[in-house]
Amino acid sequence: MSRDRTVDVLVVGAGPAGLAVAARLAAAGAGRVEVLEREQDAGGVPRHCHHGGFGGPVRPWLTGPAYARRAVRVATAAGATVRTGVSATGWAGPLTLETTSPAGLERITARAVILATGARERPRSARLVPGSRPAGVLTTGELQQSVHLYGQDIGRRAVVVGAEPVARHAVRTLRRAGAEVVAVVTERSRGTAVPGVPLLTATTVAELRGRGRLSGVAVRHEDGRCGVLACDTVVFTGDWIPDHELARRGGVALDPGTRGPCTDASFRTSVPGVFAVGNALHGVERAATAAAEGAAAADPVLARLSGAPWPDPGPPLVVRAPLLWVTPNRLTDIGGRPLLLRSAEPLTAPVLTAAQDGRLLWRRRFPVRVTPSRSLTLPPGWTDRVDRSGGPVVLAIG
Repeated sequence: MSRDRTVDVLVVGAGPAGLAVAARLAAAGAGRVEVLEREQDAGGVPRHCHHGGFGGPVRPWLTGPAYARRAVRVATAAGATVRTGVSATGWAGPLTLETTSPAGLERITARAVILATGARERPRSARLVPGSRPAGVLTTGELQQSVHLYGQDIGRRAVVVGAEPVARHAVRTLRRAGAEVVAVVTERSRGTAVPGVPLLTATTVAELRGRGRLSGVAVRHEDGRCGVLACDTVVFTGDWIPDHELARRGGVALDPGTRGPCTDASFRTSVPGVFAVGNALHGVERAATAAAEGAAAADPVLARLSGAPWPDPGPPLVVRAPLLWVTPNRLTDIGGRPLLLRSAEPLTAPVLTAAQDGRLLWRRRFPVRVTPSRSLTLPPGWTDRVDRSGGPVVLAIG
């Protein structure tokens, strides 16, 4: 039988965003604030990232595990309850979650639910890479856990697929584990070079070879050249997708660009009382960005607890190729919150426009180079010109 409980705020996910919003809410006197984490340890992805650079400009020397431990300490010191080994499996009502843990089944009802479920890399199966199912095929997260948490042997010759910044960390982890990285492969025309490792651009993985254990990776260049890279390990990096399964089960509308919940600038989803923050919204951003979003969501959640109405969603904010996604993507309100924008292709000094129903709202040139692995930050001031009863607002290059 399930046990029924009630809390004031239920946060699903104890990564940087979930812990940050929980800390702010508990410190502000929001009542009982509870954080659920399905892993055995809280802290999210930074727990596996043993490189430095976490903690923002004040403490850039923190490693990922140290940063994660600090975030947990801050949340618990503020009065939030962090429960690990607890999975939210579904919904028993608009603000009631079904959970399972070693202690059994529970139904937890809250006055506000915050989805901070984070993002994950798409595995080989989701990328539709053909071949057998040999051992030695990993994502970056699986690699880091195998090396840093469990000390497992991951092979001697490795290929890294993807040339986003996370690929550098995969190379570093492989080398730490004693593996030779024979190549970094990317479909893009450009990629992040790693000293001492060949970079194969405009190249796709055509097939995984091997029975029992991976023996090689067949690759194909865009000009038709083919070859086989002999290796016993391949690591698929990047290609992040929000972990949106719980949101989808709860009837939360998803944005086709981000593939995460549609939200406005106050982190409100399409379901009254349900908020979403951090990488659950847009795939991977830096831990500091996710934590900042979590902290910024505290005031809208407090307003909801005080009885503020749940407004109509307003017109959607959509993008046109080569732009990939924008968040927030509903224009209920924007206020002072900047927008994050991603492009599927490299852009040099792009001119961005925003239009609604054929009316130009905003136009600006950005004198920077935009890469697919980094978000461009847009100012929010132009959104005051949006007709809240009008059609979609379109962001485009032009």
